[in-house]
Amino acid sequence: MRVTIIGTGYVGLTTGVALAYVGHEVTAIDKKESVIESLLAGRPPLHEPGLPELFAEVRRRMRFDVALGPETAGADVVLICVGTPPQQNGDADLRYVEEAARALAEQLPEDADTLVVNKSTVPVGSARRVEAIVREGLARRGVRAKVAVASNPEFLREGSALYDTFYPDRIVVGAEDGGAVERLQRLYRPILEQSFPPPKGLARTDGQGLPVFITMTPTSAELCKYAANTFLAMKVSFANEIAGIAERVGADVTEVMRAVGLDRRIGARYLGAGAGWGGSCFGKDVRALLALGEQYGYEMPLAAGTLRVNERQRRVVVDKLQAALKVIRGSTVGLWGLTFKPNTDDLRDAPAVDVAKMLVGMGARVRAYDPVGMERARREHPDLGVEYAASPVEAAEAADAVVLMTEWDEFLHVDWQAVAAVMRGRVVVDGRNALDRAALERLGFRYWGIGR
Repeated sequence: MRVTIIGTGYVGLTTGVALAYVGHEVTAIDKKESVIESLLAGRPPLHEPGLPELFAEVRRRMRFDVALGPETAGADVVLICVGTPPQQNGDADLRYVEEAARALAEQLPEDADTLVVNKSTVPVGSARRVEAIVREGLARRGVRAKVAVASNPEFLREGSALYDTFYPDRIVVGAEDGGAVERLQRLYRPILEQSFPPPKGLARTDGQGLPVFITMTPTSAELCKYAANTFLAMKVSFANEIAGIAERVGADVTEVMRAVGLDRRIGARYLGAGAGWGGSCFGKDVRALLALGEQYGYEMPLAAGTLRVNERQRRVVVDKLQAALKVIRGSTVGLWGLTFKPNTDDLRDAPAVDVAKMLVGMGARVRAYDPVGMERARREHPDLGVEYAASPVEAAEAADAVVLMTEWDEFLHVDWQAVAAVMRGRVVVDGRNALDRAALERLGFRYWGIGR
């Protein structure tokens, strides 16, 4: 099938590369010339494990452009994968989605038969809005084209986006038109049937079943993305809320959550207590769901509490450091990790950035290290006020404390004797409950975890 992707961020580029790999003709559109130049040169403009290798394999079968034309607008399927940043009230900003819809309306050729798909995370009613924009634009031009609009939300995890694209739990399609459903079934057939040869280094996990293809109304599809992300965020915040009481009664939240997660009704994933979640999805989607509730006069206290607990966790890390050092001002702190999670360079809503700002504001000298996130931190947070180190050990040099904020593998296997040799103090604050407490204490470190 001929597929056009509008927007080449995490969702758009990952989806486009995967669809090209399974045999479709893919054109990727991005209005940023620098992004298209990077793609034409063979350099994906984002960090995602496995993406450079797979992109190198398929890029000669892909096309790239800064704008839609009649041919790309009239593809069999056009996937809108642009950003939907939050507005002041928490609702998603649809300006880029609507811009893509207007561009389609201007470029769709006479007698085109195109399925337009909202893959961006969008509020309820967005499929109707996109369809109205396209149809109004075609009417102004006097162009007769067959256009259907569907919702097809993504459920990708940054750092595992390719795996999630090739081996999803489910593919959700919201459409009123039976032909739209059939066309998306054809688009995803290789993935639904798992009939493609697994990419190198991306084999399917043993025991994982075939993806489920779920159809529903566009409204239900739009809501299910917000519901899924809010529930996952809620699980993390629940673990963090239990962590607070665990500390006060003398329990260990890691032991508590392990037992809780073994209940098949609950599951173990997303029950890790720590510095809280970040990234571009959870916070934005929870706030968008709350904004939707406000529009309908409907209170959502669980979703609101999810945000409050998560915001509190960032301060919890600083409070622990203050309890350990007594005085923050004049102290040197090694900050390990800047990205909101491992295996990505994304710093959007990263807890480490907020912790760094708080520590610098309290008068600490902060020396930060991240395996891939420092260049982006320099660019996106030029006034962060931290020093950047070349390694975890260098970040710990002359430090009174080390704070783990992102559980990169490099930090989990660091040479702690080398760290101890360069530190001034012996405090370790484990913001992810990822380090071996007993091993650190044997080396003379004072270990501070979350809820432990």
